[in-house]
Amino acid sequence: MGAGHGHGHAGARHRWRLGVSFALVAGFFVVELIVGLVSGSLALLSDAGHMAADVVALGAALTATTIASRPDRTGRRTYGSYRVEVFASGFTVLLMLGVSVYVMVEAASRIGDPASVSFGPMLLVGALGLLVNVACLFLLRSGSRESINVKGAYFEVVADAVGSVGVLLGGLLVGLTGASAWDTGVAVSIGVFVAVRAILLGREVLSVLGQHAPRDVDLRALVNDLEALPAIAEIHDVHAWTLTSGMNVATAHLVLRVGADSGEVLQQAQSILRDQHRIEHATLQVEADPTRECHSATW
Repeated sequence: MGAGHGHGHAGARHRWRLGVSFALVAGFFVVELIVGLVSGSLALLSDAGHMAADVVALGAALTATTIASRPDRTGRRTYGSYRVEVFASGFTVLLMLGVSVYVMVEAASRIGDPASVSFGPMLLVGALGLLVNVACLFLLRSGSRESINVKGAYFEVVADAVGSVGVLLGGLLVGLTGASAWDTGVAVSIGVFVAVRAILLGREVLSVLGQHAPRDVDLRALVNDLEALPAIAEIHDVHAWTLTSGMNVATAHLVLRVGADSGEVLQQAQSILRDQHRIEHATLQVEADPTRECHSATW
C-alpha cells in the first residue's frame, strides 16, 4: 500500500543554512559561557543560556528537516514525517520560555545584593555575539518565510541578536556609571523579549497542531469559488489545515447537479484549490444525486 504522494518541503531546502548557523552558534556559546562565568555578568550568562537554547533548537530543527525528508518505510505514516518540524518548533518555544524564566529568577535574586561585574569582557563578547547573530540572521531569513521550523530557529537568533545588543549596552552603562544594576536590568529586558517571541511562535505552532484553517486560506472564498462551478449544486464537510509549512491540505464533499460530469468537476475543483487557494493536496468526495442524503460525520 502506498503511503501517499511524495512532497518537497520548505525546511529541506534550507537545511544547509541551519547547519552553518548551528556551527556558528555552538562555537560562540562556549566562548560566551566561559567569559560570563569569569566576568560575573548576569547579562552574559543569560545570553549564554539563551545561546544554549539556540544550540539545542537549531540542532532540533536540523534533525527535524532530516527526518521529515526520509521516505516512510512502515506504510503507516500516510502523511510522512513532516509534522516533526512543527514539534521541533514547539520544543524551541519551551526552551525560549525556560530561558526567560531562568533570567527573571536570577535577576530577582540579585535585588539588594548586586554582584561585581567586569564590563570589558561584556563589550568584547557582546560585539562578537552580534556579528555571529547577524550572520545567522542573513542565513535563515529567507527560510523563515517558508518554514515554521526555520522560523523557530530564526526567532531564536533574533532574540540572541537583541541579547547581544543588550550586553553591549549593559557593558557601556556599567563602565560609565560603575553600577552593576544596569547588567541586571539588561538581563530582565532580554528575558521579557524572549518570552514575547516565544508566545508568538507558540500560538502559530498550536494553530498548526490544532488543525486550524491556514492563515492564507479564506474558507468562505474557497467555498464560494467552488460553488460558482455550474455543475456543483452544494458543498459541505469542508475542512482545511496545515500539515507543515507550505503544505496545506483540504477535504470537501461536492454535490453535483443531475447529468454533471464528475471527472470534469473534480479537475476544475482541484485547479481552483491549487491555483487560487494554494492547496495542492485536496481529497474531494463527489455525490452525484443532490436529492440523496449524505451520511457525513456528525462531528
